[in-house]
Amino acid sequence: MKNLLEVNKISKSYQSFELQDVSFELPSGFIMGYVGRNGAGKTTTLNLITRICNPDQGSIRINGITYEEDPIHYKEQIGFIGDESYFPNDFTIKSIRMVMKDHYQTFDEEKFNQFIKQWELPEKKKVETFSRGMKVKLMFACALSRKTSLLILDEATNGLDPMMREEILDLLQKYIEDGTRSILFSTHMLSDLEQIADYIIFIENGKIILDDAKDELLEAYITVKGKKEDLTGAIEKRAIGLTKNAYGFEALLSSDDAELINKSFVVERPSIDKIMVHILKNKGVNNYGSI
Repeated sequence: MKNLLEVNKISKSYQSFELQDVSFELPSGFIMGYVGRNGAGKTTTLNLITRICNPDQGSIRINGITYEEDPIHYKEQIGFIGDESYFPNDFTIKSIRMVMKDHYQTFDEEKFNQFIKQWELPEKKKVETFSRGMKVKLMFACALSRKTSLLILDEATNGLDPMMREEILDLLQKYIEDGTRSILFSTHMLSDLEQIADYIIFIENGKIILDDAKDELLEAYITVKGKKEDLTGAIEKRAIGLTKNAYGFEALLSSDDAELINKSFVVERPSIDKIMVHILKNKGVNNYGSI
């Protein structure tokens, strides 16, 4: 299996934060969810990959090429959609179309026009008049109208109504369907990742603490709920992120510990969100913020 993106021990130090020896691989034809609390290091990692800033150490390869070896080809392979519009406020779709034609050799004007028509984006209005959802659609129209290999999304589906989000998720699946392209998707909308992600990476305090295939991750744990008096020492010892109150308890357990469960317990398959929260609790983190 060919790796489209290879991140090898990258680090970046700031006055109040340090990204430490982050490494992972994203094969061609797959979607990776990159999750963590606000300030955990997600955006710093994406900024290093897109070369908004440079790593203090480590290397990043896209289709085997580093930025140092061929900066133009490296950057041309990347499509980026963030949580804020990167278009000047006084631009119209016409001016954006002209800029895209001038700056990107692989820009497909016909495809771009199809997106504009499909999403009913106004040609003559300035970007500053667009809603959040309209700006997101415009960014997707630009990114998906180029021949990129790696699509990087940073909270890109925020502000979209449920139907539009479903349409975007379908587009992302189509983006990777020929097996030559991949997506790195950082989002707090973990339900989106449960629908489309193949891999999940969880970063906390600048370090990767979990890296697994999504389906294997979801199968690896169970959530157990029960009455306070039914909590056994064995469960308490094996629990991940145990929560107790006056009425009962909730714990995350490895699926391998299923033999500890009796019929009085409520057992559920946890969501990615629930797994992340319990792992943070197990590390003594009580302020989860947004994951």
